[in-house]
Amino acid sequence: MNQLVDGEWRTDAYETTNDDGAFERQESTFRDWIGEAPPADEGESGRGPREDDESDDEFPAEAGRYHLYVSYACPWAHRTLIARSLKGLEDAISVSVVDPYRDEDGWQFTPEKEGCTVDHVHGADYLRELYVRADPDATCRVTVPVLWDKREGTIVNNESSEILRMLDTAFEAYATRDVDLYPEGYREEVDEIIDAIYEPINNGVYRAGFAGSQEAYDEAIDDLFSALDHWDSVLEDQRYLAGDRLTEADVCMFTTLIRFDQVYHTHFMCNVRAIHEYENLWPYLRDLYQTPGVAETVDMEHIKEHYYTTHPDVNPSRIVARGPDLDLDAPHDRDRLDGEPPEALAPLQ
Repeated sequence: MNQLVDGEWRTDAYETTNDDGAFERQESTFRDWIGEAPPADEGESGRGPREDDESDDEFPAEAGRYHLYVSYACPWAHRTLIARSLKGLEDAISVSVVDPYRDEDGWQFTPEKEGCTVDHVHGADYLRELYVRADPDATCRVTVPVLWDKREGTIVNNESSEILRMLDTAFEAYATRDVDLYPEGYREEVDEIIDAIYEPINNGVYRAGFAGSQEAYDEAIDDLFSALDHWDSVLEDQRYLAGDRLTEADVCMFTTLIRFDQVYHTHFMCNVRAIHEYENLWPYLRDLYQTPGVAETVDMEHIKEHYYTTHPDVNPSRIVARGPDLDLDAPHDRDRLDGEPPEALAPLQ
């Protein structure tokens, strides 16, 4: 696989599986923080430890100062786009979108392609150029999302769960919608749920798809569908994962579920069941999709192109699967349960 090594781009730099054939995800590299940082030992979904982070004073929340680099295809980057949209931070935080197809040169800017943009900050051709700007000796994978500080000329953070939390909590002064995805009274439960769904579900689909042995695949599939069955049961009696409030936990679940039937079910061999076959997860997914501010962050063409064409070891033909044809706008009947989408979804006065 491809990554930077001492600031140089390498196409043979690291393996994605361990000796047992199990997929291993590398930790994110840039972990500075805007606003109040969480405890250093918090969670196993990528939020800690952060012992060497800079203080909050170096990166204060300011409108127009920060820029978000994303791919519509990537579920991790998608989290940050949803938070930006739900909070109404479009004017405060600008965005550049990379090409969904990632070849051996990594994420690329191809503004001539529908849904993609130029690098609005530097005019770079490849995302890796920004990593080298931030650290000329960088040794790391080049991933999205990236939160860039235009004033200091560096990457603040490239860990999706932390960027999600920062967009949700640090930019309240610039939000144009009254949405709180990490509300008081729910925070401990939200953190626990995010941790609980990360390994078996969010990362579980990758553990299945990139497994290098039958044992590793079987273990990933067992964990994945056991977790999906559990949360399907939970959602029978409550509208959202944490009860009656839409939270960051739902955002983290959504970006995996929206890709599941179109990509993971086929491409990553997660075919024990489809999400549209679940009694509660399927209407729950439609409920989230129909929440104002969410559907416009979903680009299924980018999603399918990326997965089916970018992993030649999994799909050497690079043929993009056609189905299934799902109606995400169909009625969901989830409003019979306690809880409502954020009132917000109207602008603040």
